Amino acid sequence: MNFVLVLLVIWVAVAGGWWILTNAFKSADADKIKNRLLGANRLSRGKKGDKDAIPLIAQEDKVTGRIVLRVLHRYQLQDRLKTLLDQAGLKWKVARLIHTCLALFLAGFAAGWLFLPARFQTLAVLPALAAGCLPLLYVTRVRSRRLAKFEEQFPESLEFVARSMRAGHAFSVSLEMLHREFQEPLAGEFRRTFEEHNLGLPLDAALQKLAVRVPSLDVHFFVSAVLLQKRTGGNLAEILDKLAYVIRERFKLRGKIRAISAHGRMTGMSLSAIPCAVAAMMFITNPEYVTFFLKEETGNMMALGAIGLQVLGYLIIKKIVSIEV
Repeated sequence: MNFVLVLLVIWVAVAGGWWILTNAFKSADADKIKNRLLGANRLSRGKKGDKDAIPLIAQEDKVTGRIVLRVLHRYQLQDRLKTLLDQAGLKWKVARLIHTCLALFLAGFAAGWLFLPARFQTLAVLPALAAGCLPLLYVTRVRSRRLAKFEEQFPESLEFVARSMRAGHAFSVSLEMLHREFQEPLAGEFRRTFEEHNLGLPLDAALQKLAVRVPSLDVHFFVSAVLLQKRTGGNLAEILDKLAYVIRERFKLRGKIRAISAHGRMTGMSLSAIPCAVAAMMFITNPEYVTFFLKEETGNMMALGAIGLQVLGYLIIKKIVSIEV
C-alpha cells in the first residue's frame, strides 16, 4: 500500500512539474510568432507534387479533430481548407470549421424533420445541406472582401517600395516598412513575408508563399517581376512603378465595365424577383390557387421544376454580365 502511495506521489509530482514547465514557456509573443510562421501551403523545391517540401514550422493538431483531420487528409482536403482559411485571414482550425459545418448540418436536418410535413420529411436533407454550407459561405465571403481590400492597397504599396528603394533601402527592408505604414490585410501579409525571410526562408520561397496566400493576378505579376529582376538584374524600382500604373489602369477599366454591365445585372435581379413577388401576391389574394403547389404531388413537382429553372436562369444571366478583367 505504501509502495502504491509513493508511486502515486511521484506520478503527481512529475505530471505537475511537466505542466508547470510547459506553461512557463508559453508567452504571447511566442504564440504570435508561431501563428505568423505557420502555413499549410507547401512550396515544392523541385517538380510539382514534391513530397519532400516541408513548411517552416510543422503544424500539428493531436487533441481536437483527429478523426476529421484523418478523413480530410485522405481525400486531400485539409491543405485546401487551410489555404482557404489563411486567405480569409481567420485564425480557425480546419477541424473547427468542419465541426461547425457538421453541427449546423445536424441542426438543419433536425429542424427540417420536425417542421416539415410527414411526406416531405425525406427532404429534410436540403435545409441540412444549406445550414451546413453556411460556415463555408462565410469564410468565402470574408476571403473575397479581404482580397478586394488587399488589391485596393496594393498599387500604393508598390509605389512605396519603389520610393523606399530609390532612397537607398534594400528590398527586404522595404517589405519590413510596409507593415508599419499600411493597414490590414496588406500589412499583415507583408509582415509575415518579411519575418519568414528574416528567419531563414529564402526570399524566393517567401514571395511564392505570399502569392499562394493572396491568389491575385497582380501579386503574381509582382512576385514574377521581383524573381526575374533578381536573376537577370535591372531597375526594380522602375518596374514596380510601371506595375502599379498597370494595376491602376486595370481598376479603371474594371469600373467602366461594371458601370456598363449594371443594366444587365439589374435586369437579372428584376427577372429573378418577379416570380417570387407574383407568388407572394397570389398567396395573399387567392390562396386556394397557390395551395395546389403545396398539397398536390403534381404541384410539388411543378414548383420544384420552376425553382430549378429560375435558379438556372439567374446563373446564366450572372455569367453573361460578369466580365473578367
